[in-house]
Amino acid sequence: MHTELVERRRWISDNRFLHALNFCMLLPGPEAQQLATYCGWLLHGTRGGIVAGTLFVLPSAFLLWGLSYVYMTYGEVAWVASIFAGLKPAVLAIVVAAVWRIGNKALKNQVMWVIAASAFVLIYFAKAPFPLIVFGAAGIGLIGGKYWKRVFGADGDDNSEPLESRPAGIVRTIRVLLFGVVLWFAPLLALLLWLGGDSTLFREGVFFSKAAMVTFGGAYAVLPYVGQQAVDFYGWLQPGQMMDGLGLAETTPGPLVMVLQFVGFVGAWQQPGSMSPVAAGTLGAMITTWVTFVPCFVWILLGAPHIERLRGNRRLSAALTAVTAAVVGVILNLAIWFGLHALHPEPGRFDWFACVVTVAALIGMLKWKWEMLIVVLGAALVGLVRGLV
Repeated sequence: MHTELVERRRWISDNRFLHALNFCMLLPGPEAQQLATYCGWLLHGTRGGIVAGTLFVLPSAFLLWGLSYVYMTYGEVAWVASIFAGLKPAVLAIVVAAVWRIGNKALKNQVMWVIAASAFVLIYFAKAPFPLIVFGAAGIGLIGGKYWKRVFGADGDDNSEPLESRPAGIVRTIRVLLFGVVLWFAPLLALLLWLGGDSTLFREGVFFSKAAMVTFGGAYAVLPYVGQQAVDFYGWLQPGQMMDGLGLAETTPGPLVMVLQFVGFVGAWQQPGSMSPVAAGTLGAMITTWVTFVPCFVWILLGAPHIERLRGNRRLSAALTAVTAAVVGVILNLAIWFGLHALHPEPGRFDWFACVVTVAALIGMLKWKWEMLIVVLGAALVGLVRGLV
């Protein structure tokens, strides 16, 4: 998005883009789709935000449904299993590369390193809630922006007029909030009345609604929470299936957080109740995608007008900078979680094939700038060839 919107098309300034990105990192839910919605709103108001946010998600939703169906129907076939054996280490390499790249941008001084390391220790060892980490970092940034402006990079933003300058009045705020809440919860009420509160579909809707409100920092930060709950608490899918889903999501256009749709599909497929697996899986995918992304429109359309008025606020910029550093520690936690499952698929067994593929993919992405899609497809091909041999 930065390449297209800032460098190529020059629709938005670099400062404006980074301000929007940092704000989206502070919001619960998938930051990529929120950033697309924010940019659409900047350019064309509410209608622009809705169009940009919807079309950012829709193609991958259809494609991932098809891939999820193939996975559940043919996943036990030997050659399909071989492909996923190659995908899992590729996913691990992608997450590690994300830690490296975001860390290089966000950790500009020793204080940012300390914030990132502290976030990792809190979430990995102390099992601290992610919202607590994010808002703790934001609080540190607010204080640092006042007393250590140079360390926290609190230089403010440009003073250009906002692209979207419509007033954020109380009437508009109430209208957006009411309309958004009705759209958000109407399908949940319908599932409750139809299937009851113990059905997998209703429980998925409630769980992913909660995830939309309490998970911050983008897909890599959302996944540890969802993986822990969906695998360990609800038992909707296995750790290996979670990694397979992330590999599928990497191969589709759109936000990586579409892996949540895979979780909803597989969970409902494996616990279909009175429905057929494909019908339950389809409804599971639909309700998961709906409750994951509808709140994003609410957050952006409510908050963006106010955030635009605060672009020059140095302390707010410092708070967002500290949040970005904390997110690096959270993504490192995800990398270790994936590494344990990819390299140690069974207790006492180390997967050397997965290790070699992970290292090769990581070197290729960091040194030779291999594109993510090339890494995913190449690793899948290597896994298939190994399985055939």
